[in-house]
Amino acid sequence: QVQLVEYGGGSVQAGDSLKLSCTASGSTSIIENMGWWRQAPGKGREHVATLNWGSVVRADYRDSVKGRFIVSGNNAEKTVSLLMTNLKLEDTAVYFCVADVHLWRILSNPNYWGQGTQVTVST
Repeated sequence: QVQLVEYGGGSVQAGDSLKLSCTASGSTSIIENMGWWRQAPGKGREHVATLNWGSVVRADYRDSVKGRFIVSGNNAEKTVSLLMTNLKLEDTAVYFCVADVHLWRILSNPNYWGQGTQVTVST
């Protein structure tokens, strides 16, 4: 099993920046992908940004956060962070750290989830 613990989150104003961090523990040697999903009030969960530590590190972002969010991480330590800049009202959501063995699965339905951390953006 893999356990994920998120740090960060909170309430900010539109245009501000915020950083989320996550650390994995347990059977982490199997993990090749880590990143972030989110769930806004009344909506389903959606992919935000993820890293794949293959032969070449690959980052994937949802279109609405490209140019504003940066995902980074350390494969050896199994940590991942999300730097969110120029936050918008529509970024308000619970953000989940996610991990998986497979790239295809972390993009569609990750196997491992953290407990989630709230990010609230207001005017």
